[in-house]
Amino acid sequence: MEENVRDPDTGSETGGDDALLGNVSKLTVIPPGHTGAARKGHLVFDACFESGNLGRVDYISEFEFDLFIRPDTCNPRFRVWFNFTVEHVRETQRVIFNIVNFSKTKSLYRDGMAPVVKSTSRPKWQRLPAKNVYYYRCPDHRRNYVMSFAFCFDREDDVYQFAYCYPYTYSRLQHYLSSLEQRNLDYLKREQLGLSVQQRKLDLLTITNPESLAEAAGIEHARRLALT
Repeated sequence: MEENVRDPDTGSETGGDDALLGNVSKLTVIPPGHTGAARKGHLVFDACFESGNLGRVDYISEFEFDLFIRPDTCNPRFRVWFNFTVEHVRETQRVIFNIVNFSKTKSLYRDGMAPVVKSTSRPKWQRLPAKNVYYYRCPDHRRNYVMSFAFCFDREDDVYQFAYCYPYTYSRLQHYLSSLEQRNLDYLKREQLGLSVQQRKLDLLTITNPESLAEAAGIEHARRLALT
């Protein structure tokens, strides 16, 4: 596995925009000047999992980190989604995470929405208190919009996961559609419309009166017979 290289002045990955080409993978962020093994409280960030998104982490202080999210696959100017884990925390450790490169000028974060969090011992997603979330234009980051949120870790052995909103993965969707298909519902038809840029199935669902589905199936069968 390729080793993550950190800038000695910032404690983050080097490479500028190149650092956003892939998600961080078990990246330990060590304070500048620290020598020796990482200690509890030297946070480990990871986004190498389905629906994960975190491209870079900059160490600002013991209590603050700037986080850079990667753009959408087909739209490099669109940067909204984030989903990452944090571990190797210290009990009662308080931090501020700044998502510093949002592309949207308007966000529900300005109207009370908050990111969601869960942890190993508390696997149900919960929203952070809105009072701990701030969305603003920041002159220190080329006047990009920044979303900052404060959080206090309370269990050292837990892995914490933070996301823009409740994640719904492609695998979960496919599992759900397969379960519907196995029920042989007479009002539902599933077809493959095509493939995405990343070669994933694009499903077309038709939900209608069973008679309409039967009629459409009859027409399609007749058309195929005519072609052959």
